[in-house]
Amino acid sequence: METFRIDVSDEVLVDLQTRLKRTRWVDDFANESWQYGTNTAYLQELVDYWIAGYDWRQHESAINAYPQFRTEIDGMPIHFVHVRGKGPHPKPLILSHGWPWTFWEYRKVIGPLSDPGAHGGNPADAFDLVVPSLPGYGFSTPLRKTGVNFWRTSELWVKLMERLGYSRFAAHGADWGALITADLGHRYPQRVTGVHFSMMLPLDLFSGGLPAPEDYDADEAPMAARLQNFFATESAYSALQSTKPQTIALALNDSPVGLAAWIVEKQRSWSDCNGDVETRFSKDDLLTTIMIYWVTQSCGTSARYYYEAAHHPWKPVHDRMPVVEAPVGISVLPEEVCSAPRRWAKRYYNLQQKRHHASGGHFTAWEEPQAIVTDIRDFFRLRS
Repeated sequence: METFRIDVSDEVLVDLQTRLKRTRWVDDFANESWQYGTNTAYLQELVDYWIAGYDWRQHESAINAYPQFRTEIDGMPIHFVHVRGKGPHPKPLILSHGWPWTFWEYRKVIGPLSDPGAHGGNPADAFDLVVPSLPGYGFSTPLRKTGVNFWRTSELWVKLMERLGYSRFAAHGADWGALITADLGHRYPQRVTGVHFSMMLPLDLFSGGLPAPEDYDADEAPMAARLQNFFATESAYSALQSTKPQTIALALNDSPVGLAAWIVEKQRSWSDCNGDVETRFSKDDLLTTIMIYWVTQSCGTSARYYYEAAHHPWKPVHDRMPVVEAPVGISVLPEEVCSAPRRWAKRYYNLQQKRHHASGGHFTAWEEPQAIVTDIRDFFRLRS
């Protein structure tokens, strides 16, 4: 274990400014609703702020206020935040992010979960928090190994938590993090006190294992339509990153505006923002996520995470039902596209808690931090 601080060189920041100012903008028309993809006028506005108003050093300092570490597991660098809980018996909890997230998307829940007494809660609900960057993402780079996907990451997390002295622990995740967390509950039920997530997809997703039409009750028709619409209109990024990730990596690693277009469009489309991304993410929020990908040059290896999932499909370690045997808690946000029918969820998971919320989308801990904090506290309160 080595302590870690972010210290991006001035040279990288100067080069970024040069690239931004030399952008060759593409013509855009009849795209006010982003139906063709990222709206160029909005992106120009964001880039103008990136050039003249955004201060990376301010955000770098804010991240560095948290205790960060790096270690090597199975030949791979793993970066993580480790915040000790303030309470009588803090429980270890690992938080896993997804794409195009970073570990920093959990910033809003770190304080309330680790120090509930300072945030209107009960100190007895405190957690020791471990918030890693997925392998090949952000500061868990450079990744030089192939075959690293979500189910192999769950093995890395067990080793990471062992290294930190946690033989058993709690886990929460969203997006890829939800699949990592669910796999922990399937593959290592004896190592986790429970698993909690906000996205429901089968672990054999890349082998075609979606819920069947007959699993949906009549009142769940909108959910089925939303998932069908996602695969019809929102999944081109996944098809590309699952098949030819290096092709898009060459473009995004060279163009900060291209990288911004690739990421911001997803943050707008997948959040509960009603078409106005800045109701959920400020310009600084958007740019800090983009900057973490940019300064670490991790767009390529994060894209390969899809390829490795598609080409190294998940294989179960047992054929029992429920597939995820550890106790499961789920937060359901209305604009999360990857929700599953209740009948399927009760069969697939050892479901102990399921909470439905009135607002929020895919970026759960960022969009609805209080709801996620409450659900996590309630779910793990009696589990040890």
